[in-house]
Amino acid sequence: MIIRERTIKYGDNVDTDVIIPARYLNTSDDRELASHCFEGLDRDFKEKVKEKKIIIAGNNFGCGSSREHAPLSIKTSGVKAIIAASFSRIFFRNSINIGLPVISSREAADFIQDGDELEVDFSSGRIKDITRDKVFNINPLPEFIQGIIKSGGYINFVKEDLNK
Repeated sequence: MIIRERTIKYGDNVDTDVIIPARYLNTSDDRELASHCFEGLDRDFKEKVKEKKIIIAGNNFGCGSSREHAPLSIKTSGVKAIIAASFSRIFFRNSINIGLPVISSREAADFIQDGDELEVDFSSGRIKDITRDKVFNINPLPEFIQGIIKSGGYINFVKEDLNK
């Protein structure tokens, strides 16, 4: 699984309240959630994500509450992957469960700049910053996790497995 996209960069401790403010948690409509994604941090996010689909962040991305709404709003907004120095454990797991690829790489998160074009190969474990000509080796995502992501989330993965 390979994606090639441009980046949006944020800093440390991006919490679930700035990803999707609590006042919008009364809906489970994916599109409604996406329309408010990052409005507590970046009012221009909706415009940026039209052309930049990989989020780069610092430490502790997704900290705060355990709400699944946060990664769901990010995925539905069009983001294809998140690369951060580190993630909140529950955010990481919620992201995989809904089929949003997340990668921990401090070196890549520190080096990659806003707007850089990346090629991310989840199978081989390689992030290539095309803009700045640098390659980062990461642990490949396990086949099981790649299967969940390819299926669009854990529920779809289980349904597909049951239909086999």
